[in-house]
Amino acid sequence: MSYLLCIETSTTNCSVSLSLEGKLVALKEDNNKNYSHAESLHIFIEALMADAKVSLQQLNAIVVSKGPGSYTGLRIGVSTAKGLCYALDIPLITINTLSSLALQAESTINTTSYIVPMLDARRMEVYTATFDEQFNCITPTHAKILDETSFNELLNTKQTIFIGNGVLKFKEICTHQNAVFLMDKLPSAKQLGRLGYKKFKNQDFDDVAYFEPYYLKDFVAGKPKKK
Repeated sequence: MSYLLCIETSTTNCSVSLSLEGKLVALKEDNNKNYSHAESLHIFIEALMADAKVSLQQLNAIVVSKGPGSYTGLRIGVSTAKGLCYALDIPLITINTLSSLALQAESTINTTSYIVPMLDARRMEVYTATFDEQFNCITPTHAKILDETSFNELLNTKQTIFIGNGVLKFKEICTHQNAVFLMDKLPSAKQLGRLGYKKFKNQDFDDVAYFEPYYLKDFVAGKPKKK
């Protein structure tokens, strides 16, 4: 039996799950619109494992969302995953955040659909990629500034499903009849077990010592607000 502990912290959703042979066993998450990962992540992991009656020593690997996403959130999630891997002497598996987000559109797609996950990157910019109906990535992860003609090359071909917390800003400027918008969706650890198990079977592991989150863009610290 292969137990995988999955960690998702790329957005405000603090999410952990436990999967067995790629199937969801338990899930604990909270999106309170604030980044509470530093305070909540370890507590969530302990509660999840206790509820599932599975010990940390029974885990076969740790799966973590590698980005893109929040700089601080990703660092917390990856640091926690690496620490567990070191302590338990088990492999690290990393999953592109947009790949797992795209899976949430599974019940909406048909045989002629593109899936475009979007993560908010401030102003009119998003982190995005494009997947076909089999969830094969056909346009790699990149940062994109949105305008009225964005994704027309997809929309003019067939139905295109947009999903993620960057969708709202595009919905306001896109009127194409082939656009489908799935609102208020955030990356979740629920999908990580399925993707992580594929990598686990192939022994597609990351280097625990040297792996770094996929930030996509350099971190820029904001100025503190004046009181």
